[in-house]
Amino acid sequence: MGKSILITGGARSGKSRIAETWVQKLGQPPIYIATATYTDSEMADRIARHQARRGPEWHTIAEPMDIVGALQDSDGAGPRLVDCLTLWLSNLMQDELDWRTEGDRLARSLAAQRSPVVLVTNEVGGGIVPENAIARAFRDAAGTLNQTIAEAVDEVYLAVSGYPLKVKPNDCL
Repeated sequence: MGKSILITGGARSGKSRIAETWVQKLGQPPIYIATATYTDSEMADRIARHQARRGPEWHTIAEPMDIVGALQDSDGAGPRLVDCLTLWLSNLMQDELDWRTEGDRLARSLAAQRSPVVLVTNEVGGGIVPENAIARAFRDAAGTLNQTIAEAVDEVYLAVSGYPLKVKPNDCL
């Protein structure tokens, strides 16, 4: 089985940069599974900045919905970075798909991977309770999804100001 790592943290905490560095150390060629979609010019700029930072040695698979399929299709070709699970969740919820089933499916698929997988997600539950039902549903879903994936992976890290703090394995649990 390939190593699996989840990196979580707040906005601009350095999650993606940490993940990119680790994936490159896990082997070559690095593969980037992108869940973002071009929804507006600001998102297009974000995607372009991420691509420029990674450089041309990365192979990018744009897959906003079927992460499991992208992982299966790329297994054995190199270490993979899935960035990010919260955008993926947003895509699933927007299309009214069963995010719980998809999250469980992703968690189960990680054990079957031969090549390493690093997944990035956002820690969204640290702020105030959102005032509207849609935002609360997303926050709750993200927390549940993150727990499901954290249980399935080998290691979990929290990114704080550009530095990873190891959360799992944890001998206290």
